[in-house]
Amino acid sequence: MARVNNRVKATSDIELKDRLVAINRTTKVTKGGRTFTFAAVVVVGNEDGIVGWGLGKAGEVTSAIAKGVEAAKKNLIRVPVYKGTIPHEQSAHYGGAKIFIKPAVPGTGVKAGGAMRAVLESVGITDVLAKSKGSSNPHNLVKATIAALTELRDPLTVAQNRGINLEKVFNG
Repeated sequence: MARVNNRVKATSDIELKDRLVAINRTTKVTKGGRTFTFAAVVVVGNEDGIVGWGLGKAGEVTSAIAKGVEAAKKNLIRVPVYKGTIPHEQSAHYGGAKIFIKPAVPGTGVKAGGAMRAVLESVGITDVLAKSKGSSNPHNLVKATIAALTELRDPLTVAQNRGINLEKVFNG
């Protein structure tokens, strides 16, 4: 199936909220002592169908987060959100992380853990069931979740491609 181009171009007029997913501290031992650097995985979204992720690395936590936010703003995608949930089931993997997301009825909430929850809430999804299998590495979980959200198709687009009305898409 052909991928849909759902990249967001202009970010200046979008109000984005950022969420910190993970911070990793690395140490380099030198002759003068230990040098610490930090890597921050950040997710940004407008809670209305737009989300992006970024990785920032720096010598201080605050500058690593700021770099991650700037990287995330360059990496935005549009996700079809239908009545507070996703339009259909979707699975994806990235590296060792495998994820599965499924639509849920209103009132269910976001049943997801850690890194997946940050991405799904940033998109604006309020009701979804999610499961991660394999690796629990936050970097790979964020990338797998973004990959799954990229593959989602809008019900209206599906109806137009098939040449049927919208009700027939849901009722089979």
